[in-house]
Amino acid sequence: MNGTPPPAKRGRFEAAVSGRVRGVGFRQAACERALALGLSGHVRNTYERTVEVVAEGLEPELNVFLRWLHSGPSMAHVAHVQVRWLDAIDDYTQFEVSG
Repeated sequence: MNGTPPPAKRGRFEAAVSGRVRGVGFRQAACERALALGLSGHVRNTYERTVEVVAEGLEPELNVFLRWLHSGPSMAHVAHVQVRWLDAIDDYTQFEVSG
């Protein structure tokens, strides 16, 4: 046993963030946070007046990002985050604001 931890596993989550999350800079702040964590994916507004987030990357960084989504930027008021964890499929090359 050499004491080296196993490499972190890659993962993906899809999240729907509700509350006062539109018109408060949520998407841009989420994009900046995801890029700083080395994640790929997208963030966009939905017709249901929520913000959809799809993120892929290493699981420790995904968990940090998910914790951030529960509060968002200072002007936001997050009421609920519904998340679904999936296997990474590597269909993104960067993180971006879409829609």
